Amino acid sequence: MADVILVDENDRPLGKMEKMEAHRRGILHRAFSVFIFNSKGEMLLHKRAKGKYHNAGLWSNACCSHPSPGEDTLEAAKRRLKEEMGFATELKPLFEFTYKVEFSNGLTEHEFDHVFSGIYNEEIFPDHKEVERFCYKSPDAISEELQLDPEKYTAWFRLAFPKVITLKID
Repeated sequence: MADVILVDENDRPLGKMEKMEAHRRGILHRAFSVFIFNSKGEMLLHKRAKGKYHNAGLWSNACCSHPSPGEDTLEAAKRRLKEEMGFATELKPLFEFTYKVEFSNGLTEHEFDHVFSGIYNEEIFPDHKEVERFCYKSPDAISEELQLDPEKYTAWFRLAFPKVITLKID
């Protein structure tokens, strides 16, 4: 398994730990979330594959993961977008936030999350070990679904989405 970068509340690196151990122990570590829009302003969503170790079958943003120790977070986000969704596009930093969510399987996401956005209008080639389905939806449609059935979406998506849509996407 891969290592994650342990950080303090200001995102200063404190060391590294094996990813699953960090999730079992709920230790704060660096992560990223990528939000992709098309030129119509619709957001790319994906349904997490059933084999994912947590939040399987839930809808979320284009991709999320962790940079490896020594890896630049933006470069890690670009790498993971290509691995999971099968495309590359320019990304820009939007904001950062920290969250902690415990899951029924005993794992805890305690992450200092760097949020990036980008624009993409071409074909998508997802890795089906990561992605069950994908679609573009308008922010209004997503907001309505979040009101009606928030449990269809990942916890980090529910936390980040309101802020993402308030920021200007170029």
